[in-house]
Amino acid sequence: MKISATFLLLFLLSATCLKAQNTPAPIKLADVILTANHADWNYKLNEDATIKISILRYGSPIENVEIEYQYGPEQFTPEKKGILKLQNGVGEINIGTMNVPGFRQLKVQTNIDGYVYKNEIKAAYAPFDIKPTVNLPKDFEAFWDKAKVANDKIPMDATVIHKPELSTATVNVYLVRLQNYKPGHYLYGYLSKPKDNKKHAVLFNPPGAGVKKIVPITSFADQGFISFTTEIHGISPETDEKNFQEQREKLKDYWAINLEDKNNYYYKSVYLGCVRAIDFLTSLPEFDGKNIVVTGGSQGGALAIVTAGIDQRVTSIAAFYPALCDNSGYLHHRAGGWPSIFSDKYQNNSSEKIKTMEYYDVVNFAKKIKIPGFYSTGYNDNTCPPTSTLSAFNSVSAPKEIVITPISAHWRFGETNDKSIKWLKDKCGIE
Repeated sequence: MKISATFLLLFLLSATCLKAQNTPAPIKLADVILTANHADWNYKLNEDATIKISILRYGSPIENVEIEYQYGPEQFTPEKKGILKLQNGVGEINIGTMNVPGFRQLKVQTNIDGYVYKNEIKAAYAPFDIKPTVNLPKDFEAFWDKAKVANDKIPMDATVIHKPELSTATVNVYLVRLQNYKPGHYLYGYLSKPKDNKKHAVLFNPPGAGVKKIVPITSFADQGFISFTTEIHGISPETDEKNFQEQREKLKDYWAINLEDKNNYYYKSVYLGCVRAIDFLTSLPEFDGKNIVVTGGSQGGALAIVTAGIDQRVTSIAAFYPALCDNSGYLHHRAGGWPSIFSDKYQNNSSEKIKTMEYYDVVNFAKKIKIPGFYSTGYNDNTCPPTSTLSAFNSVSAPKEIVITPISAHWRFGETNDKSIKWLKDKCGIE
């Protein structure tokens, strides 16, 4: 049967239209735009911050729209709530000031044609003067030195299995299992190596928070590193779905397991696993013998700082919005780090748990870093609030630089990521 050109054209146009109907819009119908009167969102102590509010539809102001607003200290009960009518789609709110370093937060929402549109913004007050609230135990270094010595006695018992189906034209991928912490306790990771038979810098990439199956990341190897991306719970990425879901439920609040006991707290095996990852990477014949870098974001950013603070072999670090920073902040009426252990939500603030966390708080590892570091955070991050992440950054006395993109929340811009890779490559002499 012959199909006319006209029929074919109509069919293709119809198919294209149907596809377009199912494609999500790249932008929202309306927007709540918040603009600080300081372009960098930074303010001096006792200086008021004024936020301009614009409600736009199709890029133009909406007339006579009402907004609900609330503002106060970051992550705490708002000091003030109210409703403001924007006569020409534009208005201003003075959210006050602070007389100590920290952040104030404004949240705004409006209802347009039955849809709720929201936005928020945080103003920073002397952010580079934020000091941590967590105590540094006198025996902090002795505690971790003893733990590392004990871990060294546990055989690595490494298994390395080539995964051709996960490899690329330029990168070989391997599934790795390492023994760590005690006999029979393992961690898993994907090793990615360039296919050029040359010596390379090694890169450790610990994971973000949660219980999830890891996937190989070959992009670091494409940039010239031998990289190792791990999980922390001893769950193979090849485990069956039923077992994985059972483990996931069991470890739902893993960060709270044995929190009252510093010697058996859940993160002890995790932190020692980071050292074990460096043991493994430096044992590889393709390791260049000198360049060892760590990088990660959120929990991965925390573990990057921990690794750099606990393992003197590491030569450079790039950490993004690290978790587990200044956890005791909530006990001092200011935001603490993920997972908000000592916030009212969890009721964890017993003396034993607070003391345990002093040995695991990322701030105290940041104080021990002696190598160059690249750091980044955003002010709109509610998962790892900037008060907590900057308390860690400000605790680093080694050479450091930071990229702050105030508008970003718990994510980073591609440009920032590119800067970090270039920075790490420069430190390792990779062209």
